[in-house]
Amino acid sequence: MDQAAGSAQDARSVPVCYRHPDRETGVRCTRCERPICPECMVSASVGFQCPECVRGGSGTGPAPAASRPRTVAGGTVTADPRLLTKVLIGINLALFLVTLALGDSFTNRFELIGQAYVPGLNAVQGVADGQYYRLLTAMFLHGGIPHILFNMLSLWWIGGPLEAALGRARYFALYFVSGLAGSALSYLIAAPNQPSLGASGAIFGLFGATAVLMRRLNYDMRPLLALLVINLVITFAPGMNIAWEAHIGGLVAGVVTGYAMVHAPRRRRALIQYGTCVLVLLVAVVLVLVRTAQLT
Repeated sequence: MDQAAGSAQDARSVPVCYRHPDRETGVRCTRCERPICPECMVSASVGFQCPECVRGGSGTGPAPAASRPRTVAGGTVTADPRLLTKVLIGINLALFLVTLALGDSFTNRFELIGQAYVPGLNAVQGVADGQYYRLLTAMFLHGGIPHILFNMLSLWWIGGPLEAALGRARYFALYFVSGLAGSALSYLIAAPNQPSLGASGAIFGLFGATAVLMRRLNYDMRPLLALLVINLVITFAPGMNIAWEAHIGGLVAGVVTGYAMVHAPRRRRALIQYGTCVLVLLVAVVLVLVRTAQLT
């Protein structure tokens, strides 16, 4: 008796298409979030839209504010949905060229290091000595051609579609929150004289957010999970000399922030999304302060 009642309750909780109540579905319109079945789905740049939202934004004039195209996270749909990803790649490449031109003297000043004597600078350097900017600048430095090539290809493949799905502002917040969280965990756990650099922390955050988004849209997650597992195996492989702390910190921050981005209710969407970013940053700040207290 109890089992039958539970089954009936579960059946009622399954969403059904708003136009065809007899059809269960796990897909929702990315603009109005109404459940839609395969017959009602209209393919969009990210996800699917319902027929009403497509008709509402198909006029020749500007659409009303309530019906303007929005990303699945509520961001504004732009003419170039990958613009910010291109800018980030450009900044990384430009700083890599600066690194090649200036050598270790440039890298030593901006890579992430907790506290250590740096021969080229003839002084003790590091975040523990007040150089907190290293937590940010290390996100844009790379140690060689294979390093930056792999990271920039990953940023383009993962970051581009995610920027289109979230919108520029939310994507920008996710990228920097993930990168700084990765730097904070690396600073907390790694040896104080162990330098690290690279965009990998932020990119792992994009991996985590992409997994959450694909789950939200009911996409096949197996290719992404396989790629993520391969990257984690490489991260922890002996002799690879990879700052795994930054990867894990970025990944966790990306999952948490990404969940808030794509699952926040529409009524308080921006408050929850950016509020989560602030909370993740506060956790990163606490980790940094704890480590600084330990080293000083």
